[in-house]
Amino acid sequence: MISRRRVLVAFGFGALAEILPVSAQQKIKHIGFLYFGSRESAISTGRYRAFLQGMREQGYVEGKDFVIEGRFAEGRGERLPGQAAELVQLGVDVIVATGNPAIEAARHATSTLPIVTAISADPVGAGRATSLARPGGNITGLYISSDELVPKHMELMATVVPRLSRVAVLSNPVNPVHAGRVKTAQAILEKTGAYVSALQASTPADIDRAFSAMARDRAEALLVLGDSFFTQQVRQIAELALKYRLPSIYATHDYVDAGGLMSYAEDVTDNFRLAARYVDKIFKGAKPAELPFERSTRIYLMINRKTAKAIGLAIPRELLLRADKVIE
Repeated sequence: MISRRRVLVAFGFGALAEILPVSAQQKIKHIGFLYFGSRESAISTGRYRAFLQGMREQGYVEGKDFVIEGRFAEGRGERLPGQAAELVQLGVDVIVATGNPAIEAARHATSTLPIVTAISADPVGAGRATSLARPGGNITGLYISSDELVPKHMELMATVVPRLSRVAVLSNPVNPVHAGRVKTAQAILEKTGAYVSALQASTPADIDRAFSAMARDRAEALLVLGDSFFTQQVRQIAELALKYRLPSIYATHDYVDAGGLMSYAEDVTDNFRLAARYVDKIFKGAKPAELPFERSTRIYLMINRKTAKAIGLAIPRELLLRADKVIE
């Protein structure tokens, strides 16, 4: 007679799985969390917490139903490819990536493992999807469209700084969408006769030098383009804008909380909560190729009135009444 042990060895663990109840076969899910900035930044901006909240809303309990394999690049993009490859090697079930550097690192690490984006530029323009409705690959999730917001940023800044004639635009040279946004800002401002000072930064020292250049150019206002590296340096940027008494507008709300003057943007923190819906659908068998990309349709205006007073700027009453949040 063949022993029970020899039968299990002959057929492998698959035979054991067939005779176990379904509940015993379920395994805990592993989520890779790939983030350009530091763990502290992910926590302080509320993004990590928002993702966990989203998972709870979908009915998952951390430690019981899923665990997170977090990888944080500490603002050093060169770390991301290795971290993405490590997550793939660990065999995570899905990677949640935020920002262009992290998404590109995950994209190059795997063409089959599902990737959910929490913050992404135009996925079609970046070559990550064939269309928003049917991505066609292994990447889906939330995206933002800051290109459309640049004209509004210029309009708002002109409202708080009358007769605006010299504007600085801070971009990151390694961000593939920034060149187009700088040109958009230049085209808008040139129509009004304003001078545009285009400055670039990809390191903390670059940011310091850029602000010194703004002072030399006598810039009257500043637009900071949305970028993962800039988000990592949000406090540095907000403090320098205050130091140089420079009215500033931003593409995410983190800066205003850190002391920046004004932001007009989607709530990207909530994108992390919404990303959990994609993770849930993938866990239940949905394919990223068939899950449409989504974007927030709600744009928020935030104003730091305390900062306005500190730099001697009077915010028009009508703008304060339009704001979704005013920090006094």
